[in-house]
Amino acid sequence: MSFTFKSLLGNKFTDVTGGGDAEESAGNGKETPEFKGMSKEEFEEYKRQLIDEKIERDKEFVTRKAERANLRVCLRDKYRLPERGQDEAMVKMAGDDLDLPEELAKMVDEDEEEEEVNNSPLGHLQQLQNIDMKQLKAKAQKTMTEIQQVAEEKCVIM
Repeated sequence: MSFTFKSLLGNKFTDVTGGGDAEESAGNGKETPEFKGMSKEEFEEYKRQLIDEKIERDKEFVTRKAERANLRVCLRDKYRLPERGQDEAMVKMAGDDLDLPEELAKMVDEDEEEEEVNNSPLGHLQQLQNIDMKQLKAKAQKTMTEIQQVAEEKCVIM
């Protein structure tokens, strides 16, 4: 009879009666099948499920943490910031299970392609073709006249 009251009322019943029985105090706060109102098989399955859920949560947490570290590494590479060993170690621990956000991957690829084109000899030639020669010539002549004027002011012989 007391078992049905305990299972229905739980801790509220023990608070009203002034504490627990000697059986409950012997458990030292650990979960027992009798305390949960389950058979031993049900309780063992319940404990296995709890452990499996905890392992899954921990695995997802580590994966998310490694993905963030991977994102930081990619951003450091993109903006040429100093590297942190902690992030690289986290990425190495996670292995190949990491996903890089698609937008960031596209941005990094585009930047790498632009840098490759600009650093190649063809990229330099294209930059030279884009220069407005008339404007460049006018700027050079203006600079030369300014230099001549400064030189005439400083030198009495000219």
